[in-house]
Amino acid sequence: MKDTLSVPTPAETQTKVTPFSRLRWGFITLLLIAAIVNYLDRANLSVANTTIAKEFGFSSTEMGMLLSAFLWPYALANLPAGWLVDKFGPKKMFAGALGFWSTFTALTALVNSYSFFYGLRMLMGISESPFFTAGIKITHRWFAERERGLPTSIINTGSQIANAIAPPILTALMLTIGWRGMFIVIGVAGIPLMLAWIKFYRDPLAREEAMIHGRAGATLPRDGTEPKAKWGSLFNNKTTWFMILGNFSIMFTIWVYLTWLPSYLEKSLGFSLKQTGWIAAIPFFAGILGVLCGGAISDKFIRSGINTVTARKIPIVCGAALAACFVAPIPFVHSTPIAVLLLTLGYFASQMPSGVIWTLATDIAPKGQVASLGAIQNFGGFLGAALAPIMTGIILDKTGEFTNVFLLGAGLLVIGALSYGLFVKQPVTKA
Repeated sequence: MKDTLSVPTPAETQTKVTPFSRLRWGFITLLLIAAIVNYLDRANLSVANTTIAKEFGFSSTEMGMLLSAFLWPYALANLPAGWLVDKFGPKKMFAGALGFWSTFTALTALVNSYSFFYGLRMLMGISESPFFTAGIKITHRWFAERERGLPTSIINTGSQIANAIAPPILTALMLTIGWRGMFIVIGVAGIPLMLAWIKFYRDPLAREEAMIHGRAGATLPRDGTEPKAKWGSLFNNKTTWFMILGNFSIMFTIWVYLTWLPSYLEKSLGFSLKQTGWIAAIPFFAGILGVLCGGAISDKFIRSGINTVTARKIPIVCGAALAACFVAPIPFVHSTPIAVLLLTLGYFASQMPSGVIWTLATDIAPKGQVASLGAIQNFGGFLGAALAPIMTGIILDKTGEFTNVFLLGAGLLVIGALSYGLFVKQPVTKA
């Protein structure tokens, strides 16, 4: 595509929408749709949890292990995925990831054993690892610091949209064509997106990057030409470790929702499978608003003159703390409507940090290591996510109820709020 743009004055930027502006928001829209498909691929096993357990005779602990089979490889693969996105750029890495995870999802329809099922979920986890790291690389290149929170949150909203529509849509598919047919349909949905990404995405041209960063005539580094730094040097800064711990603690409770909520609604609140498909969507619709609120709040604070790191931390810390307050009482409530309300408020609050956590990584990472730091933080988050379904399954087999699951989640949310609030204070520097 030929670069015909000039760097606009502030007045011109406010009064007209340039082809450049439409282009970058077009990429965000494509990433949003891809995120929806991505999380439908993740949610299908959760929705089919009780059906698959009955068909294969799996215990709660075995289902917990199977639900986490995606998460362990995903968490570990985030470490090299971030480095690879920084090295090769988001176009190649995201296109490959989308093609592979779609294929592995569709192949799940052929499973006939626990090991086959487990192996495909592991491969899907590995193949999905470059997605969000590619997303923050794109927002870092296409958006200035003061406006980066909203597009990053929009991408993360895709996961919440998927979680909201997954229970009714996937339940309907499962009741119509069976759980195997459901896996095929969701897997095939990713292929057109991969082709569209390959055709349309490109990195910004030098003049466009000058416009983004307000530096007329500036020539900014391209992927693969940024100043070199050792990937392992990021671990020499304590800020990195508290980002890992904080995200670990917050993501644990989020993935209790994502993997066990339908089962909780059926077993503890007495809803039927059909009813669960609609009731489970309520907290996830609230999660959409939570992600958008977090991003918008942090951007607004930055524009008002508050320090960037502080502005990002406000919705992270407040969201995690509020979520703990809503989640802790759930097992002691005897009213079903109030329990659903607390579940909804808890998930809304827990999602306020989601997009902002990724944006925070772009704000404090060394140049050339944006995807790497984001991936390391996400690695910590998905260690917590991987433990969530396993610990839930073990607790259910031992006690037969969710009480200790919610209390554990609330305690970890408090740890997450403290980790970001007290110890993430400054940009990560290269060793």
